[in-house]
Amino acid sequence: MHNDASLLLKTTGLTRRFRGLMAVSNLHLDIRKDEILGLIGPNGAGKSTTFNLISGFIKPTSGKLEIFGRDCTGWSPTKISRMGFVRTFQHSSYMRTMKVRDNILLGTIHGMAGTGPSERSRRVEETASILGLEPYLESQAGTLPHGIQRLVSIAIAFAARPKLMCLDEPLTGLNQTEVAATLDVFRTIRRDFDCTVLLVEHNMKAVMAVCDRIVVLHHGQQLATGTPAEVRTNENVIEAYLGKRHVK
Repeated sequence: MHNDASLLLKTTGLTRRFRGLMAVSNLHLDIRKDEILGLIGPNGAGKSTTFNLISGFIKPTSGKLEIFGRDCTGWSPTKISRMGFVRTFQHSSYMRTMKVRDNILLGTIHGMAGTGPSERSRRVEETASILGLEPYLESQAGTLPHGIQRLVSIAIAFAARPKLMCLDEPLTGLNQTEVAATLDVFRTIRRDFDCTVLLVEHNMKAVMAVCDRIVVLHHGQQLATGTPAEVRTNENVIEAYLGKRHVK
């Protein structure tokens, strides 16, 4: 147990091997309440494995996962999600043939157990309003532009009003206008709903603009952590990942 009331999630020595490959090695990761935390690193750095470990989709080879100071190591995704943790996936997780309204409604299943249809409907409307999806509620999700489909995936996750929302490359394929609008959504979610956001993303400009803190992974290990300004000027990070052209 720890005494830091601001700490939402903590990993200690989290490790995952796949046969001979060390995908994540001795990871010490803290996620604090009401922050937007970026998780970055080159392909193969262990970002997706880390996501899968903290959301329960794979179990660690060794190490410990704590949520709100409680040992949750090896818990199932369902049990972890009931703690208020939801995640999206790299490929948009929504039902293409269903209306946007019904997709968002699916997201209320975990967060609104025991509530009636009218409360769930209000939650759908509020969620759509926050994400700018009101004009698309009656549209079939699979027919919408790529940027809107990405927002639908985020809306499904946010409909549960999670304490931690883990977003796996949510900005992929978005144009600059769509990226800016989506970053504003993240800021609103954090400010108005006390929702912490963990962001795995390759768009460095967006990560630097929206994140309070960034963790850099390299070969399954934590290479650096700090504010965007600290990470941007960290020589190890520049050498391993960002490159001079990314950090000007």
